[in-house]
Amino acid sequence: MAGTERVDGTAGEGRSTLFHRIGLLYTGDPDREEITDAALVVEDGRVAWIGASGEAPAADERVDAGGRCVVPGFVDSHAHLVFAGDRTAEFAARMSGERYTAGGIRTTVAATRAATDATLAGRAAALVAEMLAQGTTTVEIKSGYGLTVDDERRSLEIARRFTAETTFLGAHVVPPDAPSADDYVRVVTGEMLAACAPYARWVDVFCERGAFDAEQSREILLAGMKSGLLPRVHANQLGEGPGARLAAEVGAASADHCTHLTAGDVDALAAAGVVATLLPGAEFSTRSPYPDARRLLAAGVTVALATDCNPGSSFTSSMPFCVALAVREMRMTPLEAVRAATYGGARALRRDDVGVLRTGAAGDLVIMDAPSYVHLAYRPGVPLVAQVWKEGRRLV
Repeated sequence: MAGTERVDGTAGEGRSTLFHRIGLLYTGDPDREEITDAALVVEDGRVAWIGASGEAPAADERVDAGGRCVVPGFVDSHAHLVFAGDRTAEFAARMSGERYTAGGIRTTVAATRAATDATLAGRAAALVAEMLAQGTTTVEIKSGYGLTVDDERRSLEIARRFTAETTFLGAHVVPPDAPSADDYVRVVTGEMLAACAPYARWVDVFCERGAFDAEQSREILLAGMKSGLLPRVHANQLGEGPGARLAAEVGAASADHCTHLTAGDVDALAAAGVVATLLPGAEFSTRSPYPDARRLLAAGVTVALATDCNPGSSFTSSMPFCVALAVREMRMTPLEAVRAATYGGARALRRDDVGVLRTGAAGDLVIMDAPSYVHLAYRPGVPLVAQVWKEGRRLV
C-alpha cells in the first residue's frame, strides 16, 4: 500500500516531498522515459530531483509508493465540458444503426443557451472532478455550445475557472437561427471573437461537411490568430477533407480527430510538426472507423490521446479508457498510448511543464494501483488510480 509519512509536523512553502519505492516510473521524458526502483522529489510544486530510490535525498515528507507504477498526470487536450442537457436518446438511436452527423450539436446548443451560469459551472465542475479522479491533471476546455456572442463569452468565463487551456470554438456549427453560414462567420470573426478572446488561449474550428468549409475555416483561424489566439482544428472526423492540411498551413498546434486522412494529409502534418490528437472515445460511441495511428507514428507525427468529452459523440471523462481503446482498437503499444496521453497531450497544448516528470516540470503525478502502466490496457475499466498529486499537493 502507498503511504504518506511526515518527517516533522510543520507545514509551509519551500517544503519537499519524496516519492520513493516506485516500482516503475514512466517519466514522459524522451531522454529517460522509464526508471525502475525509482524515486523523485517535488519541491514548491516542481520536480526537483529524479533518480534511483536508493540514492534519494532527504525531504520533509515521504510518500511510499509500495512498488507501484507512477506516471505523469494525464493531459486531456480536447474536451467540451461547458454544456447543459442530455443526448441519451440520440446515443440509443445511433446504437440502433442511425449514422452520426454534426447536426446533433444543435440539441445541446438549445439546452446550453437556456441554462443558468450555475448549472453550466456545476456540470463542468463535476466532469473536471471525474477527470481528476481518473488521473487527469491538465485539461483543455472548449466553448462551442452557445453560438451567440453572450453565450460563447460566458462559456469561456466558466471554463476559465477550471483551466488556463480554454478554446474559443464559436465555429462549432452554424446555428439554425443564423441567416447564412457566411453571415455567421462574420459574427464569429467580429463581435464574438472580440468578446471571447480575453478568456481564451486557443481558437478552433470544426472544418467538416455540415460545419465550415476550408475558406471559412481559414478566415476564422486567421482572425483568431490576429487577436493573439493560437490555432487548433477539428479535422477529418467524418470524412476526407481539408482540415488536416489547413492545420498544417496555419501552423496549428494540433489537428484533432484525424479519422480519415490521405497519405498527403499525413505528410503535411509531419512536415509542419502538427500534433495529431486522436479521440477514440468518439469512434467507440459512434461506431465509426478508428484512426490509423500506426501510419501517423510511422511518419513521425506526434500523437496525442484525448477524451473529446462531450454529451453527444464521446461522453467519457476517462483517459485510462482512451488508452485502452488506443491499444486495442488503434494498435498502439501500451508505451505509445501512455506517451500519447501524457507527453503527446502536452505537445498538443504546446506545454513542456506538464505530461512529463523531469527536473523543473510540474509535480503532477499519478500513483497507480498496479506495477506497470501496461495495466491501463491490460485491465480496462478497472479503477487503477490510487493517488493523484498536482503541483506537489495530493488531490485524490
